[in-house]
Amino acid sequence: MTKNTRKSGTHAATKAAPRKASKTATKRPKPQSSGVEERIARALEAIAAGLPADAVKPSNADSLKEAAAFVWQPNGHLVPVPRVSRVDLGLLKGIDRMRDILIENTERFAKGLPANNALLWGARGMGKSSLVKAAHASVNAMVHGRLKLIEIHREDIETLPTLMALLRQSDFHIIVFCDDLSFDGNDASYKSLKAVLEGGIEGRPENVILYATSNRRHLLARDMIENERSTSINPGEAVEEKVSLSDRFGLWLGFHKCSQDEYLEMVKGYCRHFGVKIAEADLEREALEWSTTRGSRSGRVAWQFTQELAGRMGVKLAAR
Repeated sequence: MTKNTRKSGTHAATKAAPRKASKTATKRPKPQSSGVEERIARALEAIAAGLPADAVKPSNADSLKEAAAFVWQPNGHLVPVPRVSRVDLGLLKGIDRMRDILIENTERFAKGLPANNALLWGARGMGKSSLVKAAHASVNAMVHGRLKLIEIHREDIETLPTLMALLRQSDFHIIVFCDDLSFDGNDASYKSLKAVLEGGIEGRPENVILYATSNRRHLLARDMIENERSTSINPGEAVEEKVSLSDRFGLWLGFHKCSQDEYLEMVKGYCRHFGVKIAEADLEREALEWSTTRGSRSGRVAWQFTQELAGRMGVKLAAR
């Protein structure tokens, strides 16, 4: 009896064990969702909803209808510029010859006639970039808004072929403008510019012209050229390749430091235009003193002096 009872008890315990485990498993609480995935999804939806539609997709040829001027972004987007920072063409003094040449070249291009890419090089602050923007505004008014201006930053030059592919599809005439263009160190992005200017299999689109400004005539640092000369098997050919970049601009316009009389004429022109009234003798004396403290005479220095003078006299620089 004792033996059978022990067996029976053992058997019952064995049978009861699984039922107990099962009961325990059913009572175990289900893992609660932390909600992290849902919060991430909602945050991403909010970010996407806050982005402008044109920031998601690249621009196309129709985007050029939005404004007269744009800034090119390396992600393929053209950012419209509602109001270009420019000065009137008549205020650019001391650069009459360069002004006339660039205006004539731009007019021919806007009319669909042959025209050259232009490199404006030389002294700082002498109105190189101001002339490009003023020339665009002047000629664009003549052709009823058919001339567009697109600025590409120096660091985005490698994306120039992508921009050219976009502009090739447009019916507008377009100036692609790069301010303060130069190359240093081992920068090889100049090859993208070189191919677009001339030599690439597609070449420059007929409706596009390139204008660039630089303090250097040959765009490349001297140490780059010297390094190529010292390490190349044929030093002459290496240097020739570097220098040939500037040669691909058909139009070279040199800007040199202005004389004292030209500098004073710039100051007087600004004061007349903005209604800053001061005795001529006092104006000349203060303008010359200002240029002496700056160590140079240029259109930029003349404009900085005009801002200082207008501020002291309580005159707002709004065209009269």
